[in-house]
Amino acid sequence: MTALIWAANVLGWPVIHMTIGFAVLRVPSQAFACDTWLTTPRSWEREGNMYRDWFAIRKWKSLLPDGAPWLGGHAKKKLLSRNLACISYFLIETRRAEIAHWCMLVCLPLFFLWNPPWARLVVTTYAVAANLPCILAQRYNRFILRRIARALRPSTVYL
Repeated sequence: MTALIWAANVLGWPVIHMTIGFAVLRVPSQAFACDTWLTTPRSWEREGNMYRDWFAIRKWKSLLPDGAPWLGGHAKKKLLSRNLACISYFLIETRRAEIAHWCMLVCLPLFFLWNPPWARLVVTTYAVAANLPCILAQRYNRFILRRIARALRPSTVYL
């Protein structure tokens, strides 16, 4: 591979991550107020238990980086409060982060344009390893946040 291809691979992903992260953080929160077909809970997720049981997500999700503060967003490592306003805000931010990581993953075919087959496997492995754990963590967190919200306001059927 040429130096130009190496540079495109090594610099391309950080540029994609930063650009998409920066752009998604500028989208108004109202756009993430409700689930879309992409973020909606699925029955096979078993209220988030699938992530806990199959992926042991509670053991490693705290190790994931939170890029939002680097780009002017809010840190999501800890729930600041257990009031409904804070929970609603965090629900929005989990949707925002999940959609951002899906958008990043969708950029993968771009790298197929200049990479040989063996390098396509490498960039695919990177793209999945860099984005899928974040997507899973956001989905899991949303189930937890919904449970907390229901406990705070039992009459709420769906948040």
